[in-house]
Amino acid sequence: MVEMAARANARKTQRSDDEKSKGVLYYLGMGISGGLFALVLLIGALVIVIPAIAGAMPLTVLTSSMEPGLPPGTLIVVKPIETNDIARGDVITYQIESGKPGVITHRVTAITISSDGTRTFTLKGDNNDVADDLQVLPVQVQGKLWYSVPWIGYVSNFVNGDSKSWLVPVLAIGLFIYAGFMIMSGVITGARKRKRARARAERQAEREASIDAVTAADAVDPVDNRVRLG
Repeated sequence: MVEMAARANARKTQRSDDEKSKGVLYYLGMGISGGLFALVLLIGALVIVIPAIAGAMPLTVLTSSMEPGLPPGTLIVVKPIETNDIARGDVITYQIESGKPGVITHRVTAITISSDGTRTFTLKGDNNDVADDLQVLPVQVQGKLWYSVPWIGYVSNFVNGDSKSWLVPVLAIGLFIYAGFMIMSGVITGARKRKRARARAERQAEREASIDAVTAADAVDPVDNRVRLG
């Protein structure tokens, strides 16, 4: 029983030493890695994957005309919509001039239907005092606001703008630094683990020697109770 209890304590001590040997740097590195990976996956899904699957278009809010709901820097994803399905209160994106790249995202405040059934739309920014100058024609409508994510639009603009020429080298340097951090963390952790393994082996040898001594002390020769005659 003494031997079994000692071995159980030795196993518990070994597990505790293995956990300690990983060290703070190990857990810090794992936390940073996991957080960065999750963030990249989230941004990729919101900006690329989901819009691509739905045939939607990601855009960045650049002005304060739709504050407070859509402040500058907000990423908005605009999904195509049939113009007949547009209702008052919808936030839509339209081309300033049909066929040209400039767009505006404002809220529909009125819908006008002409005698031939053609619909035109009056739009206004939530933070603007007056409506947009011109009526918006169906051909100008690019889609309806599907969802928005604060601040990510700035990231998209930053990556795709003039910063691209120096952003790649900075990211490369950052990756090298991160790789060096992880390598050093592994080296330090390995050294600590080997040191603790040696100490654990020494303690284990001492325990086994102690167990052997106790076992030897508990071993008693049987008494000869036979009666000798003659």
